[in-house]
Amino acid sequence: MKITIIIIRSLLGLLFLFTSVSFFLHLAPEPVSNENFKAFNAGLMVSTYLIPLAKSLEFLCGLSFITGRYVTLANLIILPVTLNILLINFFLTPENIPIALFVFLGNLFLIYSHWGNYKSLFVAKG
Repeated sequence: MKITIIIIRSLLGLLFLFTSVSFFLHLAPEPVSNENFKAFNAGLMVSTYLIPLAKSLEFLCGLSFITGRYVTLANLIILPVTLNILLINFFLTPENIPIALFVFLGNLFLIYSHWGNYKSLFVAKG
């Protein structure tokens, strides 16, 4: 189980680092997309902070996953981003669903594997 955790954590970390660095340094060409995704992407680009914020979170969480430090916190921070990745790919670019499923389910697996660290969040204090 420990080796599986390290493999999934490392793969997610490398994927998050690659996508965020390639976004900021413009290393990868613009992917081919359909009209609905282009309209959605144009709407996101109007707000000048949203995509850079998500990519910054991906970068920080990718570093956390690679180094193995603050993984519990990084899992919670990246969860909304991975959910959005899954939903965007499900509705707008279905050909990318396998990668989106890996990212989302990998994040859920890491949360499950560190569940002992999250138990105190769900205790009602009186």
